[in-house]
Amino acid sequence: MQLNILAFGITKDIVGGSSVEVQLPDGLSVAQLKEWLGTKYPAMQELKSLLIAVNEEYGDDTYILTEKDEIALIPPVSGG
Repeated sequence: MQLNILAFGITKDIVGGSSVEVQLPDGLSVAQLKEWLGTKYPAMQELKSLLIAVNEEYGDDTYILTEKDEIALIPPVSGG
């Protein structure tokens, strides 16, 4: 399946833009996507936390992704 993944904050620098299109196997879960991202982009592993939003809600690790899903990488946020 082809996924368009939106990137925010530091993840934009890591993937090289505000979005990236990837071809991945059908039936991939959010947890498996996180694992794949860490392999493809090793700098992702250095983030203290990385949330993945699916269809504008935080994605549960067991959620199975489809091509129709809107996926966004939400990096750690700092501020005060």
